[in-house]
Amino acid sequence: MRAPFVITLLIGAVAALVVIWPQAIGAHRLPVMASVVSFRALLSLTTAVLALALAVFAVTRRRWGVAAALAISLTAMSAGNGLVLAVRGDGPARAVAGDLKVMAWNTYGGSVSPQTIARVIEETGSEVVSLPETDAFAAAQVVGILEHDGVEMQHDTVWAADGGEPIPTTILISTDLGAYARDRLAGSTPGLPSGIWRPVRGAGPIVVAAHPMPPFPDLIAQWDDGLSWIADRCRDGEVIVAGDLNATLDHFAGHGVDGGDLGRCRDAAGAVGAAAAGTWPAGVPAAMGAPIDHILAGPAWTVDRFAVLRGEDGAGSDHRPIVATLSRR
Repeated sequence: MRAPFVITLLIGAVAALVVIWPQAIGAHRLPVMASVVSFRALLSLTTAVLALALAVFAVTRRRWGVAAALAISLTAMSAGNGLVLAVRGDGPARAVAGDLKVMAWNTYGGSVSPQTIARVIEETGSEVVSLPETDAFAAAQVVGILEHDGVEMQHDTVWAADGGEPIPTTILISTDLGAYARDRLAGSTPGLPSGIWRPVRGAGPIVVAAHPMPPFPDLIAQWDDGLSWIADRCRDGEVIVAGDLNATLDHFAGHGVDGGDLGRCRDAAGAVGAAAAGTWPAGVPAAMGAPIDHILAGPAWTVDRFAVLRGEDGAGSDHRPIVATLSRR
């Protein structure tokens, strides 16, 4: 029984390494694995249950070869993924004032009412709001509600190029930040629309509302190109990216430069130890979800706080809203 045990254990050790840290061999952006690594908590729980079942089988049936080796390997997978999540953290930092509050919320095809969006914006005091899957009509309603309450915001909506998905992406920017205009030469993420807005007078943050394609097997190339597009936008230190990136910190590996997570931008959740909280799907506990919605900040900004808002799970979207507080360096 010694040979089967050793061979299985060696194979299991390699499999555990791939599952725990797929970016070590570039597997984090491969079909299937790209989706699997998004759900580290679920993966950790599943492998723990399988390890326990195999351990019981090995003890009760006295099968100390393959079953025992598999149990050890699965335990390592479970512990390794749990450790990664523990390091990334699951709790928001303490509330601070900061210089700028940024919010992102994929509204699931406009399933969240304008009244709810406006309420969350007011409650969080957000001045830059990225709303993937929200159209211009809903955005105008949100702005109208906010204006009635004394909050003035400008809005713009982009659509995918010909051949892309008929799903819009909207940005709201406080008029206190000055006038903004979309950079029409910057292009977009393929398949789904993203945009970049620059201050008209050249002062203030450069804002990117992003929504790349999901990492489905037949969309991997478009998804990876979308992440590359976002990384290229993060060359300027003033850039702030917000949206549903359909990616976790694991998928950013290889796209960061100069100490950034994606381009030169740092992930707000990762910066304050809140990168393990799941934002999708909203129908499962945040501890078991995938943290695929992000706010990224260029080198000109520091991250004071990041939070996944867990009180809006019944609002109609399959995503949770996220909010970050940023300050200028």
